[in-house]
Amino acid sequence: MPTVRLLAMPGSARRDSWNRKLLAVLVRGARAAGAEVTLYEPRDHEMPLYDGDLEAAEGIPPAAARLQALFAEHHGLLLATPEYNGFFPPLVKNTFDWLSRPLPDGSGKPGTVHVRGKPAGIVAASPGVLGGIRSLQHTRQYLSNLGFLVVPDQVGVPKADSAFDTEGQLQDARVRTSVEAVGAAVARLAMKIAGG
Repeated sequence: MPTVRLLAMPGSARRDSWNRKLLAVLVRGARAAGAEVTLYEPRDHEMPLYDGDLEAAEGIPPAAARLQALFAEHHGLLLATPEYNGFFPPLVKNTFDWLSRPLPDGSGKPGTVHVRGKPAGIVAASPGVLGGIRSLQHTRQYLSNLGFLVVPDQVGVPKADSAFDTEGQLQDARVRTSVEAVGAAVARLAMKIAGG
């Protein structure tokens, strides 16, 4: 099977966020299934709030162009996102809104040409009892609108404030296995697509 590369993104910029810990579990599942994984760090790729006037005057920010190039080099996405009032956070929306803008090469093609038909896996952790499930509905729809093939499996981790041990590992083995399975599903689908 071909080697595939996945881009792993936390939907939170907070260094010690529950979703960063959850992303590590998702990544482990993908790597165990044979994928190479690159971590995308939002703090290293800060982008302004999307503004059409700014884009018209200056083009897309360098960080957005780098993200487009990263997706061109990767076969899929792993995303762990918080829930903000039932939706995914502004960081996720703003990042992908900039990604979707025209490529800086003058072709006029949208950045989504680099994500169309590529698999994505989504998980969420929240201190609430629903575990971010409400946000995952919207995340799935949004990523699908951009052209990603979001795998059917998804996991919401409730009571995230007590779900992880002092080492940052999920304490519930069944939940841990389920999250790893989402990562593995993305890796396997990416391999099938890459293999033709």
